[in-house]
Amino acid sequence: MGLFDKIKKSLFGEDENTDKETKKDEKTEEENGEKAADVEEAEQDESIEEAETTEENTEDDSSNQSNDVEEEQSEQDKENTAQEDVDFDATDNEEENQTSSEEQQSESQTELYEKGLEKTNQGFGARLNRFFAQFRTVDEDFFDDLEELLIESDVGYETAEQLTDALRDEAKLQKAKSRDDLKKVIVEKMVELYDQNGDSENEKLSHHDDGKTNIYLFVGVNGAGKTTTIGKLAKRLKDEGKSVLLAAADTFRAGAVEQLVEWGKRVDVPVVTSKEQADPASVVYDATKRAIDEQVDYLLVDTAGRLQNKKNLMNELEKIERTIKKLASDEPTETLLVLDGSTGQNALLQAKDFDKTTKLTGLVLTKLDGSSKGGVVLAIRNEMKLPVKLVGLGEKASDLADFDAADYAVGLFHDLV
Repeated sequence: MGLFDKIKKSLFGEDENTDKETKKDEKTEEENGEKAADVEEAEQDESIEEAETTEENTEDDSSNQSNDVEEEQSEQDKENTAQEDVDFDATDNEEENQTSSEEQQSESQTELYEKGLEKTNQGFGARLNRFFAQFRTVDEDFFDDLEELLIESDVGYETAEQLTDALRDEAKLQKAKSRDDLKKVIVEKMVELYDQNGDSENEKLSHHDDGKTNIYLFVGVNGAGKTTTIGKLAKRLKDEGKSVLLAAADTFRAGAVEQLVEWGKRVDVPVVTSKEQADPASVVYDATKRAIDEQVDYLLVDTAGRLQNKKNLMNELEKIERTIKKLASDEPTETLLVLDGSTGQNALLQAKDFDKTTKLTGLVLTKLDGSSKGGVVLAIRNEMKLPVKLVGLGEKASDLADFDAADYAVGLFHDLV
């Protein structure tokens, strides 16, 4: 099922009729198959009866012995069949429990997104609903007003222009004239634009399957939520049975080391530290060496809140990466830029600046639960082709969720349609 199909199912319920037709076709095929099987079985019974009549007089003694054997075999077959039924029942119950657990987990994450994106939905959805409340006809003024609305919703100028052009063509192609038809086309084109700019598999955090240490480097400006994100991710990994080590390489900000140490105590994970104003690269070297020597599964590195206009801080980030590569040439596994989702278009500008200094592999969007600017996800994906890997949807550790485009879109649009 494609991304838009998943969203369509949640928002519009459009595949319900398709399912009914499919089930009807399957039932018809099943009935036809049963009829054919009955005819074939009747023909086989007639053939067997004729053969038995011909051989009956000449094989009486042999038949009696055969009957005894068949009775014994029949009893054995019944026992085997009974055991197989028990085994099948047990297997079916296991599969049903597993499916039920997966469905509950999926529903829980969808609810988390809807709750976390409530403010974004109220802002973006409310604007669109007001826009359509004044809808009269599909003309150039309609598309000009829609483009302006998208820009105000932090979708970004470039993305808003692309979306409006695509919507203009699609509305004509589908002959969308009614309010509801236009809403569906808007959702469809937004999802399509997101989906075509990356592989959904890249939205998952990368990790090694060969036992090597995974090193995640977290970068971003002060206040974006790097340290908190690291603490929440450390808890999740620890709960999954993984060994985790933290590196407090943000030695410039007062209290940064203590904050990470506190998270380490809270989730029972060791933290590599040094004194304040120490060389961050030396902390990373010690942490990387320890992680490799102790065969730790994950090393999470906190870095200074480097402002993009401070060249010395950007140089420090490059030095940290070189230090990691001295000990592990293929690392870091992930270089994640943590962005405050409430900053809207400023988050997009930060992403572009950081990407010039270091090759980012993904983004973490925090504080979306307190923001109405979740539309920036679409702008970042469209203009930078960078996947969002984690999103902060609340204060609790469990509110740090893997990014799911379908759940995000449903959370964004569910009051719109």
